[in-house]
Amino acid sequence: MGDLVAYRMDVVPVRGGELRVGVWGERGPVVVAVHGITSSHLAWTLIGPELGRDHRVVAVDLRGRGGSRDLPGPYGMAEHATDIVAVVRAYADGPVTLVGHSMGGFVVAETARRFPELAERLILVDGGAPLPLPPGIDASGGPAALEEAIATTVGAVFARLNMTFADRDEYLALWRQHPSFDPWPAGADAYLAYDLVDEEPQLRAACRMQAAVRDGQDLYALPGTTPAPLPCPAVFLRAPRGMFDDPDAPLYTPGRASEWLPGVAETDVPDVNHYTITLGREGAAAVAAAVRAGAPHPL
Repeated sequence: MGDLVAYRMDVVPVRGGELRVGVWGERGPVVVAVHGITSSHLAWTLIGPELGRDHRVVAVDLRGRGGSRDLPGPYGMAEHATDIVAVVRAYADGPVTLVGHSMGGFVVAETARRFPELAERLILVDGGAPLPLPPGIDASGGPAALEEAIATTVGAVFARLNMTFADRDEYLALWRQHPSFDPWPAGADAYLAYDLVDEEPQLRAACRMQAAVRDGQDLYALPGTTPAPLPCPAVFLRAPRGMFDDPDAPLYTPGRASEWLPGVAETDVPDVNHYTITLGREGAAAVAAAVRAGAPHPL
């Protein structure tokens, strides 16, 4: 997807320590990219190099994940928004495009609402509009019920946070069983290689369970949640297939994003699921095109 683009890892001072970021590109408009609930900045491993040809893409490891896993709680969308503001101010002199995949869409939406002066435009990639609770989950059950909702939505990918792995091959085998990764997407190898911490035979996923559980509580349309417009132009890119590659169970049904985020421009990305909308080449190209569609001319 284009010529070789410079990439480096960097850190940004935030509450409690330093937030890890990956940076693709050295010139052009700044884009800040935010990953999903158990992910890392390498969710953008295809999009970063493509956009980095004419943008500077700064992709974060959210608090409790990746190279930021040791940053202390509390977690939650408001806390992540404060971290994102630190990133924007470290790399840009004014408002930027914020791109969020899955839970990252909620993070960038919260950032725009709390700090509208720093958000020029939002690209919400199959995330950011409140999700319905899975059938049988009672919101009155409190955090335990919401943890069950997260586990139901995300499945084995969530369960892996409590698992250990003898080696990297065992970890890859878990992912290769996932229906969304068949065929194996172009960005998966780099994404998964970065995700393991500690030493064999006690490797574990970098994301901390307590961070995922707390953050997941902010994703659902709980009683009292009402539609709310965003304070800046926004595009919602929908994956027609869901967490398990099922066309009958997308994470978002058509129209849900525009119902809950009035004014958002909602569009489908053909033939992708919730993962390959960033980790597959077709999805990555669509996200990059959405960013470029509203970008100023490169500097």
